[in-house]
Amino acid sequence: MTGRAVRVCVLAGVCCALVVAGVAFAVGRFGTVAVGDAGRGSYVQGERVGDETAAEALEGLVEGGGERRVAGEGAWKVSEPLEAVGVEAESAIGALFSPGVDWDDEHHCSGSVVHSAGGDLVVTAAHCVYARGFRTNLAFVPGYADGKAPFGVWVPTRIDVDPRWVRDADPDYDVAFIRVRRPGHAGQRLEDVTGAHPVRFGQQLPAPARLVGYPNDAEQPLGCANTAVAAGSTQLRLDCADVPNGTSGGPVLTAAGTLIGVIGGRDGGGDEVTSYSSYFGDGVRELYERAVRG
Repeated sequence: MTGRAVRVCVLAGVCCALVVAGVAFAVGRFGTVAVGDAGRGSYVQGERVGDETAAEALEGLVEGGGERRVAGEGAWKVSEPLEAVGVEAESAIGALFSPGVDWDDEHHCSGSVVHSAGGDLVVTAAHCVYARGFRTNLAFVPGYADGKAPFGVWVPTRIDVDPRWVRDADPDYDVAFIRVRRPGHAGQRLEDVTGAHPVRFGQQLPAPARLVGYPNDAEQPLGCANTAVAAGSTQLRLDCADVPNGTSGGPVLTAAGTLIGVIGGRDGGGDEVTSYSSYFGDGVRELYERAVRG
């Protein structure tokens, strides 16, 4: 299997284009994408688009009732290589939906809340949010399980990817940061609701780590714990088998719950035996800092 979010990686059949408030849009098979500031790798989304997306997402979900749970040190340990197994949903990890455009209300990627000064930042894979343009019908549902949105539905205010991803879909830069808001809950900060993972750049490898993500056809996340090792200077690898489509963008976490990667990078995230992430080096640090500044 090549790619953990195959249907997001290919945008075909673009049929028309328009310009609204200086932002170019194209309408294609998988909905509307926005060019944004492609040279910089950023897109700012207006409230109307986000409100409409959230409303569509909530038509298929039950909202509320969540209890904050962020797994940290002592929650697991690494021994022998493990295949992906079902795990309990965590409040800071969630599923990405693109409702209303030939998706049948399915989630197609994963993401997680990362600590930031604004308390509003989600990290995922770049190929989950940008392919010939930024996805505009995007919604993040933290703690998703069994058709429920226990901590609500959150939509982008801004998306940032590396310009090298925009230009070449370079797998060494398959990382995206999304600043979000919750429609109808003005002033509420995502991190205050769900908790967040601190991020570390320049992680020394090898290191015990785990990954978590939402398969396309599953209502619960899965996880795998093993040792993260270097795959050259620009990728990290975990030997985790049977990690299917939809897990792209899910976090790679240390034993203490620190974010050191997201499922993506080489081969769209991996194959039947191995999972990859772009290495969180100086390039990802700069992208994170740009996303936080806005």
